[in-house]
Parts: sequence; C-alpha cells; structure tokens
Amino acid sequence: MGPSALMIQDDEPLFDGIFLGGFECSYHRLEDGRRLDMLASTRHDELASEDYARLRSMGMTACRDGVSWVRVERSACEYDFSSVSRMLRAANEQRVQVIWDLLHFGWPDSVDVFSTSFPARFARYARAFARWYSNETDKTPMITPINEMSFLAWAGGDVRCMNPFEAARGVELKAQLVRGTIEAIEEIRSVLPHARFVQPEPIINIIPAAEHPKTWRRVESDNLLQYQAWDMLTGRVWPSLGGHPRYLDIIGVNFYPDNQFMLDGTTIRRGDERYKPLSRMLLEVSARYGRPMFISETGSECEARAPWLEYVSDQCVEALREGCALHGITLYPIVNHPGWVDDRHCLNGLWDYANERGEREAHQPLADEIARQAPRLMAARAEMLERRRGLSGAF
Repeated sequence: MGPSALMIQDDEPLFDGIFLGGFECSYHRLEDGRRLDMLASTRHDELASEDYARLRSMGMTACRDGVSWVRVERSACEYDFSSVSRMLRAANEQRVQVIWDLLHFGWPDSVDVFSTSFPARFARYARAFARWYSNETDKTPMITPINEMSFLAWAGGDVRCMNPFEAARGVELKAQLVRGTIEAIEEIRSVLPHARFVQPEPIINIIPAAEHPKTWRRVESDNLLQYQAWDMLTGRVWPSLGGHPRYLDIIGVNFYPDNQFMLDGTTIRRGDERYKPLSRMLLEVSARYGRPMFISETGSECEARAPWLEYVSDQCVEALREGCALHGITLYPIVNHPGWVDDRHCLNGLWDYANERGEREAHQPLADEIARQAPRLMAARAEMLERRRGLSGAF
C-alpha cells in the first residue's frame, strides 16, 4: 500500500491556536512496585481549572491530558469516571480543547497486557469512556487510545526499563497494543462516530558509525521501526492484525533533544554535522502517510527550554512552507514534575510546582519565546492550509 492510498487531508486547522500544553498523566508501576500518579504529584487533578486558565492566558486553546485507567477501573470492568468529570467541566468552562489519553503508561494490576483478552479488555474501557463522555458533553472528542506504542513496546518489552519489564517481547507487546487500539477505536466510534483519534509516536534518527560499516543495515532497520506501529494500524505491515487506513487519523510526533543517537546510545546533539534537521523528519512522516500532523510532545530542561523551542519553531515553519500538514506544537510537559525514578524536581515545563494558593511561577524566557513564535507559526499554518484548499479545489 503506497502513501497515495492514505491521502485523506484536513484543510481546516485542528486547533484554534498553534501551541498546546501537555500535562503529565502517567500512572504506571515502577520496578520497585511503586506507582506513579503524575496527575496527583503535579496537583493538576485538583488545579485543572486554574491550569486550563493559565493555558488560555498564553493563547493556548488546546492541550493533551489523561484519563487514568487505574483510577477509573477499580474493579474488573466496573468504571467510575468521577476523577475525570472535574477536568472535563474545567476544560469546558475555560474553553480548552482536550486530547484525552486513555492509556499513558499505566493499567490496572488485574490487566495482563500479553493476554489474548487484553485488546477486548482495553476496548471495553474505551467504550465506557465514550458512553460517559457522550452523557457529559456534545463536543467532538479527540482521543489518544495508547500513547507511544513503539516506545512502550521497546521499553517494557525489550529492555526492561518500564512495566511489564520484559526482554525480547517487544514485537509481541506492540502487536497487543495495536490490536487494543484498533478494537478501542471501533468501540468508541460505535458510540461517538465523529470522534477524532491521535496516534503519537517518537520520531528518531539513529546515526551509523563510519568505523562500523557492518552495522549500517541494522541502523537502517532500527530507523524504519519507528514507523512500525503506524504501519500496523494502516495494515501496511502485518495485515492479520486487522489494520486499515481508517485507524490512522491524526499523527502525533514526539521529539526531544535526545531523539538522535548512535547504536551505542551516544546522543547526537544539534550542531553536529550528522544531526538531521527536524523539518526533514517531519516532511518524511508527512510524505509517508499523508495525514494531518502535530508535534504531540517536545521540550527541554532548565535554561535550554527557550532555545529548544526556537529551534523547533524554526524547523516547523520550514516544514510548513514545504507543504507539511502540521497543525500545532505541544509543550510537554507544560508544568514541572517529579522525576519518574528519583523524584527530582524536573525543570522542563512552562510553569513550576503550585504553591499553597495554587499559583505556579512561569519560566519567563519560555513564555517570551512562545509569544514571539506564535504569530509566525500561525501565519505559516494559515498559508499551508490555504495552499491545500487551492489544491483540493483544482480537482
């Protein structure tokens, strides 16, 4: 199946603004048995209204946020979405469009992700969410069934650094996650036929070592694996999983300063002649799938936050001018959070931990960069969409 078979273009913006905020919402189990609850540890669950108002104050009209499967399904197949109700009401009050992650690294203890029953179990949860959502609002939802299937399969199924802490089972786990996503989309569409779906995956660039030419084919293969989950969803590979182009709606690309590296793990930084421009990576994804896209995660730490956003914005403008159907950039995370393993204070957001009054101090250099980049990005997106309308009107 070639890219032309997937060419179903949107010629209207997915989001009113160009920048989105992303709230950490993982609830996964660590190897020592502890569970993370990033919604609670950042206090976003209790400060959702204030946090959404902060987004609006920065011109951000949309965000990525999460439903915790662990919180919602306390006993098998019995669901309580009260923990999400406050967030949905706050989003509606503050006029913020939310992309709801249903599984962002965390599932109930009773769930076995390798079981043949996993896809159906996940789909029941997804259908329950759709029913609850349809009773709460008539807004068209935007949903991420499973965040970063490729990364989760590698981290949890191959290298034992995330739950379920397995080795040499990454492909098996990825197939399970893809099947779960397909079944979840079908269940959600049976309740909410106009729902939109986001499939976020990391985009990477593995650099071959000139002194090790025998590894070059391995590098080529590993680079292509970044597309495998999307290809499974479309049925391009492993069609027995049930993939079809209708399951790939909106593509989310996650890109951080360490997404380019060598096989030995050495990070390739900007400034290195081997570093691949982000604009090229975006255009490659766009050409491969022909779907609307946005950067679903990006960010850096400490004083590198504003310079990194400047680089990403410059590259996005370039990609937009080359015709990439790019609709937005998600600053992820938008609030600082405790480190997953060591609880360190991660200075990677626009806003810091909340004080006793629920106020969050902003990192002003990043705030200034957002204000500087938003108009040029909005203009570049508008030009891209206008060109696409002209092209579609010619046929």
